[in-house]
Amino acid sequence: MWDLQKYEDQTAIIDDQGTQVTYRELLDMQQRMKKKVTKRALVVSLCRNSVGAVTGYIAFLNIRLVPMLLNAQLEHGLLANILAIYQPAYLWIPSERVSEDMFSSLEIVCSEYDYTLLKTGYETEYPLYENLGLLLTTSGSTGSPKFVRQSYANILSNARSIVSYLELDQTERPITTLPMNYTYGLSIINSHLLVGATLLVTDKSLMQKEFWTFFKEQNATSFGGVPYTYEILDKLRFTRMELPSLRTMTQAGGKLTTGLHAKFAEYAAENGKRFVVMYGQCEATARMGYLPAEKAVEKCGSMGIAIPGGSFTLIDVDGSPIQEAYKTGELVYEGDNVTLGYAECGDDLLLGDERNGILHTGDMAQYDEDSYFYIVGRKKRFLKIYGNRVNLDEVDRLIKGAFDEIDCASAGVDDHLYIFLTEESKAKDIKNFVAEKTRLNPAAFQTITIDQIPKNDAGKTLYRELEKYYKEL
Repeated sequence: MWDLQKYEDQTAIIDDQGTQVTYRELLDMQQRMKKKVTKRALVVSLCRNSVGAVTGYIAFLNIRLVPMLLNAQLEHGLLANILAIYQPAYLWIPSERVSEDMFSSLEIVCSEYDYTLLKTGYETEYPLYENLGLLLTTSGSTGSPKFVRQSYANILSNARSIVSYLELDQTERPITTLPMNYTYGLSIINSHLLVGATLLVTDKSLMQKEFWTFFKEQNATSFGGVPYTYEILDKLRFTRMELPSLRTMTQAGGKLTTGLHAKFAEYAAENGKRFVVMYGQCEATARMGYLPAEKAVEKCGSMGIAIPGGSFTLIDVDGSPIQEAYKTGELVYEGDNVTLGYAECGDDLLLGDERNGILHTGDMAQYDEDSYFYIVGRKKRFLKIYGNRVNLDEVDRLIKGAFDEIDCASAGVDDHLYIFLTEESKAKDIKNFVAEKTRLNPAAFQTITIDQIPKNDAGKTLYRELEKYYKEL
């Protein structure tokens, strides 16, 4: 995967505790682990943004162990269920957890950087497809047994593409703002290791002073964020911060409001920095599209064009290609980074490539006269309201664009739209606003105030958790 020897004198990782690891030390760790693990096998890694989790991941891929990346905070019952289904040969866990009842009886293989490799002792070891490299959840945090199967070629292809369009080199110092078990966060690690860059690893959030201290002390050059990240940055008055080392801001994981896109694009243009909006899914390893920084202001709201080596097509309900600008259809992507398929049980780990490089994204999109693409919603995020087709994602964008301080989420069933809000005082104004903008009869929808919009670790709204409120109405 990565040529660690090529950059052996370069620092690979620095964490917020002062730990530094060179590429030479990564190679040494890899060789030590290879002596301990002599056969290809599945290893479940409980991830946090730390040196141990990252170095383990690098070693696993380079010695052809197949890591399954899970959130280290995953509830014990959910973890136990996944282990029972897949029966991995090994576990890679924070060393302080070795004494927990769940792990205390397992054999210790080795320890590195505050992480420990445990041998599980399961009687069954499921055969692994020869090109299977990695297993990731689609959301980055759930305890579902459904995983995306990524090949070594998928990972390498996407990393090389990102290196190309972001023009990454050895001088880059990206700081972690997203979980490493989330496909977007992981893609930052994959691409920067390819060019010998230095990863700045922290588990601190944007809301903590320690994050920004670490950022400035280590001269971070870039960070990535989902829409929720940029909403937080806006509240923190990010554009007023003095961050001379910052070169690039990337955004993916959902569509920004037009207002926030414009704000950060203009900030970047005025301050000699780059703001790059991207589009991707775990099913495509990470990234499929990007909006070049020089187009960030001009094409505000667009997710851009296909990444190098990939291509986009729009299809109508009959599956026929759409060849007309500003006409909506499902976005289909083709490229070497399209993953093998899904796994839902141990037997699925032997499956080969089920997609053949083509991914029906489930996203509805349009392209303009210059062939720049715009996501308009999810195929399943539409409702029929009294015969009218309503785009729930567009309802959310309208509200967030008009009411900056409001967090909201639209959901519902046909003929009834629910708008979930976190602030009761704005409910009447928002209902009137939505009625005016959508021309819907106010009887077709209602506002519901809840304490917090449920989100996963990557900041994405968990719409299924909102369904429990339907029964209460």
